[in-house]
Amino acid sequence: MRDAENAAFAHGVSAEALMNEAGAGIAQAVQQFFPRPGDCLVFSGKGNNGGDALVAAAQLKRAGWHTDVHLSFPESQCSDLLRKKITEFRDTPPLAAAVVAAVSDANPSRAHTIILDGLLGLGSKPPLRDPILAACREINRLRQERGAYVFAVDQPTGLDGDSGETDRNCVVADFTVTIAATKRGLITDNATNVVGRLEVVPLSDLPLEAADETVGCAASLQGLLPRRPFDAHKNQFGRVGIVAGSRGFVGAATMCAWGALRGGAGLVEVFVPQNIYDIVAAAAPFESMVKPVKSYRDLIEEKIDVWGIGPGLGRDNAPEIIELIQRAENPMVVDADALNIVSTNVSILKHCRGPRLLTPHPGEMKRLAGNQKISRTELAEKFTGEFPITLLLKGSRTIVAEKGKFISYNTTGNPGMATGGMGDVLTGVCSALLAQNLSPFDTARVGAWACGRAAEISIFNHGESQQSLLPRDVLTNLGRALGELQ
Repeated sequence: MRDAENAAFAHGVSAEALMNEAGAGIAQAVQQFFPRPGDCLVFSGKGNNGGDALVAAAQLKRAGWHTDVHLSFPESQCSDLLRKKITEFRDTPPLAAAVVAAVSDANPSRAHTIILDGLLGLGSKPPLRDPILAACREINRLRQERGAYVFAVDQPTGLDGDSGETDRNCVVADFTVTIAATKRGLITDNATNVVGRLEVVPLSDLPLEAADETVGCAASLQGLLPRRPFDAHKNQFGRVGIVAGSRGFVGAATMCAWGALRGGAGLVEVFVPQNIYDIVAAAAPFESMVKPVKSYRDLIEEKIDVWGIGPGLGRDNAPEIIELIQRAENPMVVDADALNIVSTNVSILKHCRGPRLLTPHPGEMKRLAGNQKISRTELAEKFTGEFPITLLLKGSRTIVAEKGKFISYNTTGNPGMATGGMGDVLTGVCSALLAQNLSPFDTARVGAWACGRAAEISIFNHGESQQSLLPRDVLTNLGRALGELQ
């Protein structure tokens, strides 16, 4: 970041220009999650991190937000550029009450109090000291006692942006809006709970070379889903075969089918055991075809472009499932019980005839790789180094890994997704994306991002909560999420 900034300054780009673009991006991120104006409290240090926050606050003020600024240092001790932004903020006229009411009526979602943490930015390291320490404690108190949502500017104050180490009083952010590129410390396992939802604000004058890690965000994923030609027909977008469901787990098959349909597959066929065929045929989407299976070995002869296998499958027919995973020549998404079956003989992954995308949650990953006391990133790198597969390791910061590629970290999603069925939807969506000729790596990145974003839209735009969120809400809002990538 420092090298990129110095290069930009050498080419005549001013620090103020970067600050104005960063602040506008921060305000846009706030409004993405809270479209209705509310209350905004800014905590500012004495450097340019506070200036970014002040620019964002001025823009929110113009959009009808009630804004207030808390300076941790006397204004005379603040940087010249920050003092200029303080003056500009004060001179920004608030929106007329009638206009604010009209904006609120147009955005019926709940209004909230948000806090912008602009205390310390890049280069700061623990431990915290007063007056910044006192400000961090106050931010965390307001979050805990008043339900305020915290947006950290670039990184939460009290976090080391290089290592991810945190001060015991580190700001706990619900959202971290990082500028230009993701700092390494933001994606460490121990930083997840203080970083929260990660959003990247790209700066047009600060292009950065690819780092060791990439981040799956709207800016980096746009272009992977091109607009369809006007003369398109269903056979161009793939025939997806879903192998899922067993007695007591019928819903897994139907949710997976819905995911494939909403993900854009041309045709979806659902293959289920004969003993649940009647139930699934009655419950499955009208747009899918449901077919009974006598032996999973027979499926190898089916004319299917991409397979999605595992949700609710059970383990009664493990040898047949192993054979299908090994012998099918077309791409396959392997999830849930199919992963548990594979975990009994992981070496089969070295001998599969087609590309395989594995989508384990932490428990399934432990069964596949054993209980290794290493970071999730190291685990993903080690596993994909040993087996020729693509790995989508689910979690609060989903990791996508493939040998020879940079690790990718997903940015979207929320704790409301911690409920049964979300993985079934993801398997269907990824199967559909593979069928539309995305690579397994890009499929995993887009699938994880889109499902997470659909969950966010359900909560922040349609009134669901982390407690009430269901997989069907993700399905309902998947179209809007995918649309943001186009």
